[in-house]
Amino acid sequence: MSRLLDRLFRRAPDHSGQLEAAEAAASAGDWAAALEIWGPLAQAGVVAAQTRVALCFAQGLGVAPDPVLAAKWLAPAAAAGDPAAQSALATAYFRGEGVPEDPGHAAGLYRQAAEAGDPVAQDMLSWMLLEGEIIAPDPEAALTWARAAAAQGVAAAMTRIGLIHHNALGVDRDAAEAARWWARAAARGDADGQAMLGAALHMGAGVARDPLMALVWATRAVDGGSPLAAPFLHPIEAALDPDQIAEARRRAAEPLPPVTPEARP
Repeated sequence: MSRLLDRLFRRAPDHSGQLEAAEAAASAGDWAAALEIWGPLAQAGVVAAQTRVALCFAQGLGVAPDPVLAAKWLAPAAAAGDPAAQSALATAYFRGEGVPEDPGHAAGLYRQAAEAGDPVAQDMLSWMLLEGEIIAPDPEAALTWARAAAAQGVAAAMTRIGLIHHNALGVDRDAAEAARWWARAAARGDADGQAMLGAALHMGAGVARDPLMALVWATRAVDGGSPLAAPFLHPIEAALDPDQIAEARRRAAEPLPPVTPEARP
């Protein structure tokens, strides 16, 4: 009986010290040392370690990239309820990396992770709800999840909030609110947000018309890989003289200033 009671009331091993050491090694760029700690812990069923090992295989950190092994380690961690593992496994199913492509299953995992507070999952669930191709469209829920992700600093979600207000998707059209969210996304480096802000400044939609700053943001957007700014570049430049164009390009090449806590949503 005493042995049974010992097993029932025995505390789970405390691996916090090992996990902290592994994180310190990872922060220093020594992924091999981190994996030496995470590996045995993952084998022992420590969920946090399973997730970290999986992400190393997914991103090729300290090991050769192996999406199959990444998915293998994500599965038990996700089943145990780890939001980061659920979100990463959802992405694997969405892209068909290491597992068969299954967008529907990915949506379910994203929802679980989103409800647990994972910002990447909240952003992806918002996108799926707005697109309505994988799951039933629900613009109001899309906005709710986008706001949750934006509150955690996800710039793409801020851009989506702007688009929702601009296109009146489940809300009244509000050009000023759209521009405000695009400005937040642009300041954080989201290329699509920069493109939309540039367009708003070009047309004076929700903000005062400012051709020079419109070109600054449109140029940043193009450099960042957004296809949304290209149609506006020549019309914006047509409103400026050569010196203004040169000044806009100079400003666009400068690093973005740090975002202050007061500017966060």
